[in-house]
Amino acid sequence: MTDLDLSAHPARVDLTGKVAVVTGSGRGLGLAYARSLAAVGAAVVVNDVDAEAAADAVRLITADGGRAVAEVVPVGSTEAAEALVARAVDSYGRIDAMVTNAGVLRDRVLWKMTDDDFDTVVEVHLRGTFTCVRAAVERMRAQGEGGRIVVAGSPAGQRGNFGQTNYAAAKAGIAAMVRTWAMELAKAGITANAVIPVAATAMTKTIPVFAPHVEALEQEGIAFPDSLRKGEGFGTPEDVAGLVTFLASEASAGITGQCVGIGGDKLALWSHPQEVSVAYADGGWSAEAIAAAWPSTVGRTPETFGIPAPKL
Repeated sequence: MTDLDLSAHPARVDLTGKVAVVTGSGRGLGLAYARSLAAVGAAVVVNDVDAEAAADAVRLITADGGRAVAEVVPVGSTEAAEALVARAVDSYGRIDAMVTNAGVLRDRVLWKMTDDDFDTVVEVHLRGTFTCVRAAVERMRAQGEGGRIVVAGSPAGQRGNFGQTNYAAAKAGIAAMVRTWAMELAKAGITANAVIPVAATAMTKTIPVFAPHVEALEQEGIAFPDSLRKGEGFGTPEDVAGLVTFLASEASAGITGQCVGIGGDKLALWSHPQEVSVAYADGGWSAEAIAAAWPSTVGRTPETFGIPAPKL
């Protein structure tokens, strides 16, 4: 772990002249992303299924001197993705960054999860990311000036999480798509990265160990303690927004195919799956040979799974 003195910042990230679409940006993390992008000069297309939330977000951004328009559409379908890109092009003439943040939850243990629970989450998170990025990339490639893809991953997609078969599967798929797109889009100068946020949202503030701290912040303005901001890497949506803005900027031109974690005071690079233990047997492996060798070879130190419980 490295602690840095950030009192003296380098040159300011500038997105003047750039255009970004942020899905699910009427509130929460998405709103923080949209406001951060607009604050450094980007024109933003706000998206939400709630027209009032989208309109409020636009008002907040424009009141701060930024530029924003709203496109109210549920993310998932090709038609919705194309409408978002068209809104950017019609309003501002181009698109430079696609930030996919829209999501829903339908948490249930496996044996209680319905087809609709599974399909709804996969439709919005996984398919919605795919369709929005595909539509954006088509336009970016036609523009011929590169671009930035920033998608929303999750610790659940990296490690699994109880009751989230659908969500964890979608987020793991998003991480795999980023690694694939990094290869496919390199020639066009388009980068693709995933943000793995840990922040106080409608979902996380229901977790019992976080709830009193979130309530104290919202009602009394009491900042999160170091045990949260550093120990758990848990902060506010605004703490995550800087990473999204960085990845949408020219400053991140050499970064692609990465899953980057952020929350509170913590910034981290997630590893990608790789072989961690290997054994060989002449002529191959029978079931009996694997059973005999497993405890002393590849199975000696099994990989962990699940998101570790907070240590508060």
